[in-house]
Amino acid sequence: QVQLVESGGGLVQTGGSLRLSCEASGRTFSSYSVGWFRQAPGKEREFVAAISWSDGSTYYIDSVKGRFTMSRDNAKNTGYLQMNSLKPEDTAVYYCAAGYRMGPYLYSISQYNYWGQGTQVTVSS
Repeated sequence: QVQLVESGGGLVQTGGSLRLSCEASGRTFSSYSVGWFRQAPGKEREFVAAISWSDGSTYYIDSVKGRFTMSRDNAKNTGYLQMNSLKPEDTAVYYCAAGYRMGPYLYSISQYNYWGQGTQVTVSS
């Protein structure tokens, strides 16, 4: 069993930055791919970014490429999402997720085994 706890959300103005953290319990964090998803009011949860367990490859949706950066520190059992140049359309609840030794489809919600409780990100215009 893996428990995920997100932190780092908050209120920021357009153009500002936030860093989200996803801390995992357990001793095999390095074997989990980590993904970030977000859900805005009235919308479905969507994939934002992910980092592979196997080689650290990162993946992003087009709308955040060049602005968001994923990283991980296996020694701290923590994944990070650095968000720069934030826009009002980035406003959502952000969820981290972990999947054990996932294959290449890191954008697929159904591939993840564990989810955090979510953290609110609000970008004011």
